[in-house]
Amino acid sequence: MSDERDSADATGDGTEDNGAEAKRVGQTAVVTPARPTGKRSRQRALSKTGAEADTEAGGDTEDAAKTAKVSKAKKAKAASGGGILAPFRFVWTYLSEVVNELRKVIWPNRKQMVTYTTVVLLFLAFMVAMISLADIGLTELVTLVFA
Repeated sequence: MSDERDSADATGDGTEDNGAEAKRVGQTAVVTPARPTGKRSRQRALSKTGAEADTEAGGDTEDAAKTAKVSKAKKAKAASGGGILAPFRFVWTYLSEVVNELRKVIWPNRKQMVTYTTVVLLFLAFMVAMISLADIGLTELVTLVFA
């Protein structure tokens, strides 16, 4: 990727001093993506409906929105259909959505997991010690007052 600031830095706008320009000569812009790339973008591209594709291609947005609303209503009506299989359909839908959400999770690597676990255990030991000392101290205080 090219740095869009190259032409602006080279010409300058006359508002900054030469010392600041000299310091920025060797710097480059770091471009970070808006979100992680990978499975999500492929899944989103594959799961687009015809109405969404028409909308992105520049089609009539009102017709596409109406079509999307009608298709969503039909799907909701079909999913909420009664009968003997309704509880099983609900469970199947729920589990498939759980699997889809777990695929989106960015899981920590081994080093991160060890670090996080260590921090939690140290904090837990600190809190147990603090509460135990407070309990022992208050027990002694009550014993002195009422004994």
